[in-house]
Amino acid sequence: MLDRLFSLFSHDVGIDLGTANTLVHVRGKGIVIREPSAVARHRKSKEILAIGTQAKRMEGRTPQTIETVRPLKDGVIADFDATAAMLAYFVRQVHETPQGVRMIGLPKVPKPRVVVGIPSDVTEVERRAVQEAALAAGARQAFLIEEPMAAAIGAGMNVEEPGGVFVVDIGGGTTEIAVISLGGIVLNRGLRVAGDEMDEAIINYLRMRYSLLLGMASAEELKHQIGSAIPQKKERHYVVRGRDLETGLPKSVKVASSELVEALTPIIHQIVTRVADTLEESPPELVADVMERGILLAGGGALIPEIDKLISEEVKIPVWIAEDPLTAVARGTAKVLENPSLLAKVRVTGGLR
Repeated sequence: MLDRLFSLFSHDVGIDLGTANTLVHVRGKGIVIREPSAVARHRKSKEILAIGTQAKRMEGRTPQTIETVRPLKDGVIADFDATAAMLAYFVRQVHETPQGVRMIGLPKVPKPRVVVGIPSDVTEVERRAVQEAALAAGARQAFLIEEPMAAAIGAGMNVEEPGGVFVVDIGGGTTEIAVISLGGIVLNRGLRVAGDEMDEAIINYLRMRYSLLLGMASAEELKHQIGSAIPQKKERHYVVRGRDLETGLPKSVKVASSELVEALTPIIHQIVTRVADTLEESPPELVADVMERGILLAGGGALIPEIDKLISEEVKIPVWIAEDPLTAVARGTAKVLENPSLLAKVRVTGGLR
């Protein structure tokens, strides 16, 4: 009786711990948290002042006594304390003791089991840091799964059968490219070039062309509004505001979508080249499967207009975008929690699957 009652209250949690955003999926509820991976804290005391959306809004606007940090860089933990605090905050939000439980004299509700998506090329030390951060956040068990595997599972692919599944997951800090078969990753290539580098490319482009200095948040907004992988038939424009590097005064510039294509091309070209290289290294039988099934595109980078078309033209293989690509990894982490045999196959333990 108690076990059945606890199962109603104790939620298994899947987490896509991303460089730019953290998504939390709770069994039976779906995606319940989708917030920026950001923490605001006091510089000297390290007291946490804000996490997630609130911290993101403070970026570039804080006094000298407050700093905003992104706990993850290139998909791995750069600040352990900030990561642990952020995870603890999100886990608390989805796993609070229900009202009335202690009033009727029941034991404390069990802590949740957590599956966290991580880049496929991280070191053993980096993997342990993620696992320890999840346990410190209040998980009773913390499992790790590689992001390309989670993205494929979240997109509904059958990763256990003997057929090649080619995944390209373009996140905020890393681009994960992997060939999957029989529940394992046959070949993976990580590229620490993704959404953040696209934002930096936009900042550098506008600095060189217009002597305009933009912040990362403004560059990201510009990318979302008129960014594209290839020139569009209808030119679009967007006005950005920043600081004139020559006068130091505020300045507004009307940017065309064709200029964004020019700014993003070097970054996207690196991703396309890595995809082509991975295909060349893949076993011939699996390449044949990929030609039939196509390449799965996931992550926030998949939302850049025409990026699927550009990759398809370059590698001569169909490319399709996962439904709601931003949440594919989070949905994949949740699915493996529901399937113990699949979790046993795909989870990462001690540096080995």
